[in-house]
This record gives sequence, C-alpha cells and structure tokens, in this order.
Amino acid sequence: MMEKNAKIYVAGHCGMVGSAIVRECLRQGYTNLITRTHEELDLCRQDETERFFEAERPEYVFLAAAKVGGIAANKDALADFMYENMILEMNVIHSAWKNGCKKLEFLGSSCIYPRMAPQPMKESCLLTSELEKTNEAYALAKISGLKYCEFLNRQYGTDYISVMPTNLYGPNDNYHPTHSHVLPALIRRFHEAKEMGLDCVICWGDGSPLREFLYVDDLAELCVHLMNHYSGNETVNAGTGKELTIKELAETVARVVGYQGKIEWDPSRPNGTPRKLLDVSKAVGLGWRYKTELEEGIRLAYEDFLKQCI
Repeated sequence: MMEKNAKIYVAGHCGMVGSAIVRECLRQGYTNLITRTHEELDLCRQDETERFFEAERPEYVFLAAAKVGGIAANKDALADFMYENMILEMNVIHSAWKNGCKKLEFLGSSCIYPRMAPQPMKESCLLTSELEKTNEAYALAKISGLKYCEFLNRQYGTDYISVMPTNLYGPNDNYHPTHSHVLPALIRRFHEAKEMGLDCVICWGDGSPLREFLYVDDLAELCVHLMNHYSGNETVNAGTGKELTIKELAETVARVVGYQGKIEWDPSRPNGTPRKLLDVSKAVGLGWRYKTELEEGIRLAYEDFLKQCI
C-alpha cells in the first residue's frame, strides 16, 4: 500500500490519463505528488531523465506519458510513434529501477493485442498472432515497455506492473481535427457541423468496427487500486466489457452534441481492427468496476471540449 505521504511521480500529468491519475490521488488523500511538464523534463532524453530520478528518487511511479494519436496519426508517423514511445518508457523504467523505486505502473493500450484475437481479449492472448498494421509501431513500443517491467521483475525482483486500457475518453482529451482518437474526433466534427449548419457529416470507414470505451476517471481509480492491491508479471485489462459499433457511437455523439443532420460513411478510409473488446474479469476480480456509462461520459467529455476549444 502507498503511504499517504509517499513520494509519487506521475509521468505525463498534463495528458488525459496522467491528469486523471493526479485527480484520483489527490481525491484519495495522497499529498506528495511530483510532476514535470515536457518543457521542464524531456523524458526522451536519457541524461535528463536520469538526473531527475537521481535528484527526486520517487517511491512510486505512474508511467502515463506517451505519444498518442488515432488511425491517421499512427499511420502517417510509424517511426515517430515507435521511437518516441520506446525511448521514453525505457528511460523512465530503467531510471526508476536504478534509483530504488518501490513500485512502478506502466500504462499501455489494448492495441497491443493481435488484430484477430479471440473476443473478448484476455491478457494471455498477447503475442499469439500478428498486430493491426495501422498502429503496429505504437503497439510494439507498448509491448516492449510491459515486457521490460516483467523482465526486471524476473531478473531483479522488482514490483513493476502494467495496465492495458481500452479506448479512453474524458477531460483533457485531444480534440485535434485529424490526429485525435475516434470519440474526441467525432465530438469535434459534430459540434462544428452543428455550428456551421451542415446537412451531412462524412465519417471514416463503414461504421462496422466494434469498440469499447472507458471514461478516464474510472481508469484512474483502477490505476491507484492496482498500485495498492496488485503485483504480477501479467498485465491487467481495463475496460467496461461492453461494446458498440462505430456507427452507433457516431449516432450517440451526434445526439449528445445536438447535431440533427445526416451521417454518411466513406468506406475508402480505413476501419482499423474489426473488433477490440477486453476481457475485464481480472480487474473485476481484484475489486474494481467501471462507474460511468458511455452516454453520460460523452456528455462530460463534450463539456470539456467546449471549455478547451471554444
């Protein structure tokens, strides 16, 4: 268990996941949080990262920093996604180990699982077949991070764990027109269509892929829970255990935003993985369950979009 005054470093605290972990730690009464902006500390620089850990020596680390993006961003910048994520996570995990970190939690993504994995995807299906090509570089980097944690545990007896969330959304999301994930991208697109009075919105793909979405504050609660109650080499899935088609998602977002025009689909654009549903029985067995239903979460996300972007 983390002591309430333990020195806790949240890497990536300005991002959606990191900021949610900070909120959850503060809510639970943890008082000694360490944060650094990218301008203050470039985690892709080994020398900077090592100096930081030598000076601060955090007892616990939540590694939520990452270069992230949707299909377009991943497809257009494969090398960047692989290099930046791999170098960042290796620098942090290695420096944490060198400086006596008691426990580290590595945040990954459900895209680590094979493209055609049996559904719902159990943690044990990792590396059983090929990855989805559109985010292969990001997935390989994340697999390397979780495996490095596992190998440190095996070789040196560390207590480093990993959690693999499904698609996340919520406060501090990225609403970039082309480089965001599907849900925030739809929020922006339907809001702008409503404001401009457009009769039709065209969405990527054919709307058939199935996806699962988890509100980021629910993930943050699990992250703190795992830091206090889980040790093990195998990762832990984080999701709702529920899925819907991208078509149903688009219709839900349009309803929440108040867009009343038509939705059309462009099948010349990539769909991505056909289905990505996580088996969350392990997390549930550890005493956690999600709280925020999708439509309510989208309402909260839309409120955040209006604050951020309008």
